[in-house]
Amino acid sequence: MAATRTVNLADLLTDLDFQASGDPRDIPISGITADSRQAGPGVLFVALPGLKADGHDFVDQALARGCAAVMIERNRAARPADFAPTGALVVEVNDCRQALGRVAAAFYGHPARDLRLIGITGTNGKTTCSYLVESILQAAGHPCGVVGTVNYRYRTGHGEKISLAAPYTTPEPVALQQLLGRMRDSGVTHVVMEVSSHGLAQERLAGLFFDVAAFTNLSRDHLDFHIGMDHYFHSKKKLFLDHLRPGGTAVLSLRGPAPDGETGHLCPEDSLCWGRRLADSLGPARISTCGLAPEHDVHPVNFAIDFMGIKGEIATPLGPLAIRSPLIGLFNLRNILTAVTIGLAVTEDLTDAERLAAIRTGIDNLAAVPGRLERVTHPDRDDRGCQVFVDYAHTPDALENVLATLRNLEPARLICVFGCGGDRDAGKRPLMGEAAGRLADVVLVTSDNPRSEPPERILAEIEAGLGRTALGRGPAAAILNQEAGQGYDVIIDRRQAIDTAIRYCRPDDVVLISGKGHEEYQISGSVRTFFDDRLEARRALEAKRANG
Repeated sequence: MAATRTVNLADLLTDLDFQASGDPRDIPISGITADSRQAGPGVLFVALPGLKADGHDFVDQALARGCAAVMIERNRAARPADFAPTGALVVEVNDCRQALGRVAAAFYGHPARDLRLIGITGTNGKTTCSYLVESILQAAGHPCGVVGTVNYRYRTGHGEKISLAAPYTTPEPVALQQLLGRMRDSGVTHVVMEVSSHGLAQERLAGLFFDVAAFTNLSRDHLDFHIGMDHYFHSKKKLFLDHLRPGGTAVLSLRGPAPDGETGHLCPEDSLCWGRRLADSLGPARISTCGLAPEHDVHPVNFAIDFMGIKGEIATPLGPLAIRSPLIGLFNLRNILTAVTIGLAVTEDLTDAERLAAIRTGIDNLAAVPGRLERVTHPDRDDRGCQVFVDYAHTPDALENVLATLRNLEPARLICVFGCGGDRDAGKRPLMGEAAGRLADVVLVTSDNPRSEPPERILAEIEAGLGRTALGRGPAAAILNQEAGQGYDVIIDRRQAIDTAIRYCRPDDVVLISGKGHEEYQISGSVRTFFDDRLEARRALEAKRANG
C-alpha cells in the first residue's frame, strides 16, 4: 500500500456517527486497510466482518504492527479500553463496511464528486453495456474510465492508455476510491462501472452516488453467496435505492412476452419479472425504460440479425436512430437498447442531433467485446467454413441466450463446449446441462475452473441435466464425424475438448466455447495456470487447416 497522502483522522470521520477513545484531530493517517498484514505506523485498520473471517479477530495483529488507529463495530466483545495500552486510538461505528467506504472516499479527496458515475448492474450484459457506453462517451468527446470485469481502464490527459487487472468486478472501497482519484486526476469526466451484487451487499460503494443506474436483467447466479433470488434481487436494488443521486436516472431494461427467437421463460409477465418489480419499487426516481415492445421509451422499430451483426432502427425520445453493429444476437440488441438509453441520459450537454450522432457512432465503432460472443478467426483468413465463438456465459440464462442466438442463425450443427466453476453455485450445473442439451446438437462437457472440487463431480452434475434431454452419450470424435451426428461426451481436459470440437467440426457448423470468455487462466486446486479459450481455439483452427 503506497502511503502518498497524509490526512487527519478527524477529517476522515466527518460523515460518520462514531465514538473515539481519544482526540482524532491529533492522529495523522497515511493509509487505510482492512488487512491486518498491511497495518503499520500511520495506518487506520478497519475491522470488517467477513464470510470466512472477522477483522475484529485480527485487531491485536494490527496493533502489534503499530497502526495509528483501529475502527471496530459497536457492541463487540472487545472494548476500547482493552486496546488503550497500545496507544492506538480506537473508533467505534455501527457498520464498519459502510464506514470504510466513506473514510476511503474522504482519504482520496472524494473523487466521485468531480465525476459523472454510470453504474450498470444485472446478471448478464454488464460488460457489453459498459463497452458500448464507453464507446458512446468517447464519440461524444467525454474522457471516460471503466471499472469492470475485464479490466479497469482509462486514458491520461496525455493520451496514454492505462489498463489494470480486475481482481473484482467492483473493487474493494480503498482500491476503488484510489482508482477514481487517479481517473479524476488524469482528466476523466465520466466513469462507467459494472456493479456486482457482491459489491452492493458488502457496501463497497458506500459514499458513492450515481448519475445513472442501469438494470439489465436478473437470473440465477451467485446463490452460493445469496440466500435466494429475493436476496440477490434486493442486493441489486441497493444501487437504485441507496446510490442513485437525487435527480439521477434509472435505466431499466424490461421484458414482455417473448418474440420469436427469444426463450419465453426468462421473464414471464408476472410478479417475478424482476425489472418490473424494480420499476414498481423506485417511487419518484426518474425512470427511462428500454425493451423490445413499443411501450418503452427506447425500442426497436425494425431490426435484422445475422452472422454479420445487427442492423435496424431504434425509436428514442429524440427521434429515430439507425444502428449497425457487428455484435450478434437478440440479447445484444437488448444490450444496445440499454446503452442507447444510458447514452441519452449522459449526453444532455449536447444538442439533440449531436447526441444521436454520438450514440450511433459509438455503437458502430465497437467491433467486439472481449470474450462476449467473440468471433475467433485466423489473422490471415475468415474461417467461414467453421465458425468459432468464445463467450463468458456461465449461468443458465446466459448460456441459453447465446445458444438460442446461434441456433436461430441456422448453422448446420451447433457444437457447445462448456463446464461450470468449482466452489460456486452447484444448483445451476444441471440447469446448464439441460439448456445445452436442448439447444445444441453436440455438447462436450469439460472443466472450467474446478478450484477445490474434483472435476469429475462437477461434470457429473452437469451430465445429470443433459440426461433429461434427447442427446445420448458417445465418443466425441464418432459423433462429430457423422454428417448430422448428435450427442454429448465428457472430456475433462479443456484443451482436448476444444481441440476435438474444432478438429472434427464440419463446414457450416458453429462451435461455441463457453464459460470463461476473456479469462486468461484456469484454477485447479490452489494452482492458477495460463489458459485462454481464444488462443486454444486459434491453435486448433491452425492445426485443422494444416491437416487439410
